[in-house]
Amino acid sequence: MIGKFFRRSTDKSQPAAEGQKTAEPGADKPRQEREDQSGGGRQRNRRRGGKNDRGGERTGKGGESARAQSAGKESSEKDSPRKESPRKDSPRKQAAQKPWSLDEFQVEEQEGKVRFHDLDLPLPLMHAISDLGYQYCSPIQGQSLPHTLNGHDLVGKAQTGTGKTAAFLITVIDDLLKHPFEGARYAGEARALIIAPTRELVMQIADDAKNLCKYTDLEIHTLVGGMDYQKQQKALNERLVDILVATPGRLLDFVSKRDCFLDQTEILVIDEADRMLDMGFIPDVRRIVRQTPRKTHRQTMFFSATFTPEVDDLVEQWTTEPVIVEIQPERVATDTVTQHVYLVSGEEKYPLLYNIVQQEDVESLIVFANRRDQCRRLHEHLLAHGINAGLLSGEVAQNKRVRTLDDFKTGKSKVLVATDVAGRGIHIDGISHVVNYTLPEEPEDYVHRIGRTGRAGKSGTSISFACEDDAMRLEPIEALLGTKLKCEVPPEELLVEPPKVQVKYSSGDRGDRDRGGNRGGRRGGGGGGRSRR
Repeated sequence: MIGKFFRRSTDKSQPAAEGQKTAEPGADKPRQEREDQSGGGRQRNRRRGGKNDRGGERTGKGGESARAQSAGKESSEKDSPRKESPRKDSPRKQAAQKPWSLDEFQVEEQEGKVRFHDLDLPLPLMHAISDLGYQYCSPIQGQSLPHTLNGHDLVGKAQTGTGKTAAFLITVIDDLLKHPFEGARYAGEARALIIAPTRELVMQIADDAKNLCKYTDLEIHTLVGGMDYQKQQKALNERLVDILVATPGRLLDFVSKRDCFLDQTEILVIDEADRMLDMGFIPDVRRIVRQTPRKTHRQTMFFSATFTPEVDDLVEQWTTEPVIVEIQPERVATDTVTQHVYLVSGEEKYPLLYNIVQQEDVESLIVFANRRDQCRRLHEHLLAHGINAGLLSGEVAQNKRVRTLDDFKTGKSKVLVATDVAGRGIHIDGISHVVNYTLPEEPEDYVHRIGRTGRAGKSGTSISFACEDDAMRLEPIEALLGTKLKCEVPPEELLVEPPKVQVKYSSGDRGDRDRGGNRGGRRGGGGGGRSRR
């Protein structure tokens, strides 16, 4: 479905009534005819230092412009008028009109630290940064923003919890505010595209973007699987798309059905490329990148926690002379997180978890397990013991996952049980504890897990359970961290048996189970082999 025709209106002498659509001369003509009369495809209006000229028409296969390809298909469709639909004033735009100055946001200069004041950011963006309480850039922000704000491509090697999301969002918002699109715009055309591997991560990035855009009129959209297609389609058709955050599969659905267009993309962000490679998403991402302007006509920011030859190849294909910023993972893992490894038997794992949750210093806790069935059984046992816990895994419906995350963020639930894939989208400050109920199969996942605590300069605690099934995974984790992890026997008071309760199992969890959530008598929840998550 081809989107409606939009224009940012600057003439306010005769504002349209709320909900009324007004048309300009020629707006009732098909998109192709209007473009033919105006001289074809639109050109970008920005030329920035330190980067190749990005103006000009993007071309597709055989030299044919992407816009011409789009128009060719439209000419065969039913000729229907596409009326102009001006942007309505949003609460964010109204809030931006309130007087605010940098005098209300004083931050002293400190040697070795970069202030956001030093980056010449737009006032509405600085206002939002002030509201969020940010004063100084994190290492990856301080190293990357001076380059990306000048249009350079970036390759960032960083784990979650380093501030990389804010780094690329600040770049995107700064660019869109300083280089407004001149002329007509169409629904479904994204100016900035952010691709992430999981639904939770997409929603979290979008939430962060909304917080940073609260004093602007920039429109943020998400496209994720597991949610109503028509609702997402309607949002694309009714509002302009300044920032689009999407998972690869759902984005391709919209592109293939011509509900979304990427040939006007000015900034492309690829987040957690290594995870997308592991999950088999790279062929989809390749198809998406081919829909965007060529790499010399867009800015690309590429983030990955690890760099394999396959990831290096993607960097070479999709970026132009990028600036390389690397944040060492061991620094992330050890600076603000106190790490414990408890040596236990499989039968002792659940009593240990239950008693840790009861400790006074545990404000909020995430429990990671390797498989969906392990997470489901742990969740069932925690609920049976009266612990308000949420479950985050691939088998949970998307709308329920969103509610679960909201409950955890607001403190309505104290414990969150998650798989690694689902947990990639958990970026919440203030989490006091992380428990590795089973040690991860990939060493990098250990760093990602414990990085959920000790964020934003606060301290945190990680506790890993090592039993006979998964203790062998400690050695590669230690090799990645570059340090030995101290293994200890848990205090006796943490091994006290929990009260006997009747556990209500889900329909998908049949068979004999013991108290610790194990199936068929297998100890420790079965550190076992890899399975779908």
